[in-house]
Amino acid sequence: MKLIRFGPPGAERPGLQLENGRRVDASAFGADYDEVFFGGDGLERLARWASDNAERAPTVAADTRLGPPLRRPSKIVCVGLNYRDHARESGMTVPPEPVIFMKATSAIVGPNDDVIIPRGSTKTDWEVELAIVIGKRASYVAERDAMEYVAGYVLHNDYSERHFQLERAGQWVKGKSCDTFAPLGPFIATKDEIADVHDLRLWLTVNDEAKQDGTTRDLVFNVPMLVSYISHFMTLCSGDVISTGTPAGVASGHAPVRFLHEGDVVELGIDGLGHSRQRLRAWA
Repeated sequence: MKLIRFGPPGAERPGLQLENGRRVDASAFGADYDEVFFGGDGLERLARWASDNAERAPTVAADTRLGPPLRRPSKIVCVGLNYRDHARESGMTVPPEPVIFMKATSAIVGPNDDVIIPRGSTKTDWEVELAIVIGKRASYVAERDAMEYVAGYVLHNDYSERHFQLERAGQWVKGKSCDTFAPLGPFIATKDEIADVHDLRLWLTVNDEAKQDGTTRDLVFNVPMLVSYISHFMTLCSGDVISTGTPAGVASGHAPVRFLHEGDVVELGIDGLGHSRQRLRAWA
C-alpha cells in the first residue's frame, strides 16, 4: 500500500494512493497514521479495508495538498556520512559505526510545501534521503530480525543550515531542525512495495539542474544494520522515522558553492517512493 495524508496543515486526513495512481480518501477507515496505528494491527486492518472499499472510496482531487504521510512521530533519527562519496565531499572519513543525530519533529511538512529559509541563514542546503518508518516498538533488536520492525519507506529531504550545523559550536541538530526542514512524502510505501530497498536510485535537482544522483547500493550501513544499531541506544517507537543519509552532491560539496536562495525550486525522488517539490521562501 501507499499511504497518504491530505488536506490543510494540521487538519490532514488519511488516504491511499492506488496502483493506478488514483488517490482516495480513507477517512472511513477510522484511524490516522500515527504511533497507535503502526504499533497495533493498523496496516493489516487498513489492507482489509482497502480490499473492500478503496475502489469506491471518494477520489482526492489532483490539486489537493498532500501533508506528511504520517502523523507527527515521536522522533526523527538521522544518520550522517552514510555514503562514501558524501563523506569524501564533506572532507570527512567514513565512520567506523553510524553517526546518529536527532531532527525535531516540528520540522515536518508536506512533500510539496514551501521551505522557509530561517532567519539569519546563509547556508541552507539540500539532502535527498531514503527514510525508514518503524512498524513496532524496537529495543535491542538483533540485525537478523530488524526487518520485522520496518513498516515501510518514505522520501525525505533533510534540509540543513550548514552555518548553524557546523560553525556554531558544531551541534548538528541546530542546523537540521528549523521549521519546514523535513518534507516527507508524497507517500509511505509499505515494505512489500519495495522489491530491494538496497537498489534504489535517489536524485535531486535545483532549478532543473541535476545536483544529486545516487543509489542505495552505496549505503555504508544498510537498513537492518541501522534499525538494529539505533535500537541499542534508544527505543524506537512505532511510526518513528530513521533517515539513512545522503549521497554526494549537496551544495556544500560543489565548487563554487551556491546555497539555496528565495525562489529556488528543489525537486527530488527515489525509485518506488515518488517525487516531491519545494519552493524556497525567505523567513518573514
